[in-house]
Amino acid sequence: MAPTTTSTTRPPRVYDFGAVGPIVQDYVDIHGLNGAGLIVVERDDGVVHHQHWGEFGSDRVSLVASSSKMLVAGILMHLHDRGLLDVDAPVVEVVPWGAGNPDITPVQLLSSVSGLVGLFPDLAYPPYICQWLPLGTLQGCAEQIFTTTEDDADVVPPDTEFRYGGGQWQVAGAVAEVASGRSWAELVDEVYVRPCGLDVLGFNNPFTQFDAPPFSYPTGFAGDPGTLVATDNPNMEGGAFLTTGAYGALLLMYLREGRCGDHAVLTPESVERLLADRTSVVLGGDDEGVMAYGVGVGYGLGWWVDRETGRRSDGGAYGSMPWLDVEAGYGAYLVLEATSGQGRELAEQLYDVVAEAVLGARE
Repeated sequence: MAPTTTSTTRPPRVYDFGAVGPIVQDYVDIHGLNGAGLIVVERDDGVVHHQHWGEFGSDRVSLVASSSKMLVAGILMHLHDRGLLDVDAPVVEVVPWGAGNPDITPVQLLSSVSGLVGLFPDLAYPPYICQWLPLGTLQGCAEQIFTTTEDDADVVPPDTEFRYGGGQWQVAGAVAEVASGRSWAELVDEVYVRPCGLDVLGFNNPFTQFDAPPFSYPTGFAGDPGTLVATDNPNMEGGAFLTTGAYGALLLMYLREGRCGDHAVLTPESVERLLADRTSVVLGGDDEGVMAYGVGVGYGLGWWVDRETGRRSDGGAYGSMPWLDVEAGYGAYLVLEATSGQGRELAEQLYDVVAEAVLGARE
């Protein structure tokens, strides 16, 4: 147990996360994993727990696959806040190649209801294959995805069907580049890294650079971004790499109405919009496409919404699992270098334990 000081006049809270360590260590040992990391943040007290196991430490950089989505959505909403991009206006108002699908808007891309083909059932969907390759440019890939006629038979009208992930996220990133006049790397640095004082955060396109079974962590990447091939076509929905501390800082930003210290990364209105269950509004609460991912599940802008608990999450295929309980004012980020199933399984063992430690400190 360790006291955490605050800026208020109340006594410092004492957080007891003693129950967490044995659960994570047992899971790592049973499954033969190389380690794990966990950070917990609280709206008023900031970082209240930060622990690592095995090979992991505070400087461990991990690929986080789909836990990248909320990062991308936040950047587009940041541009919306600044008046550089209207996320509700058609993409064609920003890029000329948007005429390929003239009715699609950025907010539909970010909520995976653009009507374009998603990740499933074919991860290697040929017309969108550029999304997985560290070749060419993000602009060229997005234009290919948005203008190809090879997907005509598979595209449906926007806001009619949930299709998780896929090439629509490459389009979102390319639109952000044009609207801002910045490269994606420059946007990441300008929106997140410098304002939030992050140690490491970047994007690449790692999927063909290492050998690994589908949805398993690429063992050739051992925490060194320098081993990745430089690319101008980073994968938007799954190409981020960062430390536990960096992800924790961004979760805390959400809890503090979009602010990192004195810097306004997002407006409170945009934070609310990112976390809102958009699919329940445009598709209805019983949409089969969304519900297939779990009972009581909805989707916002890069965030899954548990309609039963209110928990927001953005789990990744490699075992990362960030979650937020906005009403209770805390969030956590768990990272394994394993599989999505293992990350989700361990997170489910920790949800209640973390909640008890945070809420218990307030008593």
